[in-house]
Amino acid sequence: MAHQKPGEPRNLRTSVKGPLMFSAFWAVVAFVAVLIFASGGSARSPRFDLALTAAGIAFIVTLVIAAMLSMSYKDNAAHLGKGSGVNLSSARKSSQGHGGHGTQGTQRHPDAPGAAGTAGNGESGPDGGAS
Repeated sequence: MAHQKPGEPRNLRTSVKGPLMFSAFWAVVAFVAVLIFASGGSARSPRFDLALTAAGIAFIVTLVIAAMLSMSYKDNAAHLGKGSGVNLSSARKSSQGHGGHGTQGTQRHPDAPGAAGTAGNGESGPDGGAS
């Protein structure tokens, strides 16, 4: 409703017409179903009283459910669509290598043999050099 401008028609989700059409459809379905099945065959007269009662109940229940669902609708915040999730896109970037790791896959662990800044005994100082 915050995006509603005066003089413009509302979209189907925020207008009253959508839930009313939805409820009217299910009321007609309930009316026809009860009219056919409550009479008990073609030898008896149709039960319009039960059919109208079922249509009214179906109309009211579906209208209340549609109204509650439309009131509970809320758009996601804009910041939720942005981020650095793992599977945001399946397209590969041009800077990434074969495994999709880019240059991060070529760095060695500091404790690995032959890593930069390690001494022959495997110890390193606080600045990365041998102590």
